[in-house]
Amino acid sequence: MSFLSLEGVSKRFNGVTAVDQVSFAVDRGQVVGFLGPNGAGKTTTMRLITQYYEPDAGEITLDGVRLAEAAREAKRRIGYLAENNPLYGDMLVSDYLAFIADLRELAGRTRTQALDAAVTATGTEGVFYRPIGELSKGYRQRVGLAQAILHRPDLLVLDEPTEGLDPNQRAEIRRLIGALGKERTVILSTHVLSEVEQTCSRLLIIARGKIVADGPVDRLVRQAEGAVEISVEAAGEGVADALRHLPGVRTVQPARRAGNGRTAVTLTADRGEDLRPEIFALAKSRGWTLYELHQEAGSLEDLFHQLTQVSGAGGGAA
Repeated sequence: MSFLSLEGVSKRFNGVTAVDQVSFAVDRGQVVGFLGPNGAGKTTTMRLITQYYEPDAGEITLDGVRLAEAAREAKRRIGYLAENNPLYGDMLVSDYLAFIADLRELAGRTRTQALDAAVTATGTEGVFYRPIGELSKGYRQRVGLAQAILHRPDLLVLDEPTEGLDPNQRAEIRRLIGALGKERTVILSTHVLSEVEQTCSRLLIIARGKIVADGPVDRLVRQAEGAVEISVEAAGEGVADALRHLPGVRTVQPARRAGNGRTAVTLTADRGEDLRPEIFALAKSRGWTLYELHQEAGSLEDLFHQLTQVSGAGGGAA
């Protein structure tokens, strides 16, 4: 039996489908990356898991028990860091975490141990008696994580926990999430694909409310490496359109003008066939002046772009 299971889950808002027949299962101890373009349904799915929303169709279970039946007991087992991390800026960190402990009905020795453990795990000892409004973005994210793990949840749901952080702060929060994932199941939404490769063992990609990829990160990276990325810069007519129709081309990113009448295009193509000779021959036949023709192995970013483009992502809810 899977720890968390979604089966045919759908959610609509004012006639717009945000989540469309989503099904997946997560085992205990997994750190799962949850990716998708803006409006793909990530945040809505996470809010369904945390019972912020109720599904219009389908079923979500935790340890085999439907969330609708487990209700309050399920909420005690789930920690949630919402997108944009809403905090009370006028409160001291100590007062805020005490307030969260009250909401979680923690008392006595259990409360003291839980507060100590959350503060230590998130490295917030040095700001414990400071107003939240005076903290850096990195420390505010740490406080948000502290409240999410305060009641020692089995499942931790994190929606864009590194959004808006500088590279150093991202690295700190990433290390913290990796440590937290050793003791609990984590579902992590992020736009930063490098974080998925460094933090997660499994990846889910959602586009237009549907799951379009699901598997171990290393396997999906190998799948991405089955494609190549080719950069072309040429001066001439109809460069992008002509390249788009070459056999084996999967996607073509929007062309941009590079100056002096040049067009720069990046395309993703099947790895099995080297298109560079064909591109060179095409340039010669069309009378183009070729300034760049460079090929690199595909990446997880290429796979993400391919899957979400093909699926027509966009137009849904967050």
